[in-house]
Amino acid sequence: MATPNSASADTTIPQSSSTRTLPHVNLRNPTPLSATQEGQVRDLYYKRVRGHCAAEIKEFAACAINRTVSATWVCRQQRLAMNSCMVAHAKPEEEDRAREEWFAGREQRRKAREDEDRKTEVRRKEVIELMRADEEKRRREEEEKMRRNKG
Repeated sequence: MATPNSASADTTIPQSSSTRTLPHVNLRNPTPLSATQEGQVRDLYYKRVRGHCAAEIKEFAACAINRTVSATWVCRQQRLAMNSCMVAHAKPEEEDRAREEWFAGREQRRKAREDEDRKTEVRRKEVIELMRADEEKRRREEEEKMRRNKG
């Protein structure tokens, strides 16, 4: 006899696809990225972090000008300020924002690539036409040369 807490295969209610959760699906970034794409996201992430800390980086760079090893202790305060700023902004949330920005620009990059491909195809057709015209011109010149030599 079945107890109220036990569910048999016949009495289970199927869940609709909208109420089920999919395991291991990242809803924020639904598609896995290739290594090249991940590199682009990482570059965008570093650019964003450097943008947040531009003033501190500039101060450290100004201090370190014309210094080599001595920059380590002479510019210590600026270096620590720069590093603490970078650590403060280099968070997973910032990486997520960079990833979202990359996904937002994906359609724009695709359109630019398609435009470039279209322009390349038009240019390729132009070159083929020019080559055909040149071949035709050479063929006519050869025929004319042959007629002159015979005549």
